[in-house]
Amino acid sequence: MLAALAIGPILNKELLWTPITAINMRDIARNQFKMENLSFSGLDNNNNPFSIKAKTARQEYLDPDKVFMTDIIARTIRIDNDRQVTDDIRANSGIYDKVKKNATLKGNVRVDSDNGDTLRTNELVIQL
Repeated sequence: MLAALAIGPILNKELLWTPITAINMRDIARNQFKMENLSFSGLDNNNNPFSIKAKTARQEYLDPDKVFMTDIIARTIRIDNDRQVTDDIRANSGIYDKVKKNATLKGNVRVDSDNGDTLRTNELVIQL
């Protein structure tokens, strides 16, 4: 619950959180807050749903507007030519930026859409 309270203010949308099993006080003492199995979801600026899951994540006290994530699985839903399209996204790492309201995904980024589109790149910025 403490994790949700600590990271909750960085996001402007209503979120659903998975439980965080442990807090490592040594990492907090080193000015960072680490999480495992991070999961959040919400609505983007166009009221389309999105979800992001990460195997690990951390937030630094000196940079509280960003969440640094690893092993990311995300899903976005968008409208393309009056048709709903679901994008399944994977990446090695990423940064959620509260101020810019985006997620920058890096390393082996893969997007597979249910309309048949695919994308492979080293970096992808998703505007939320």
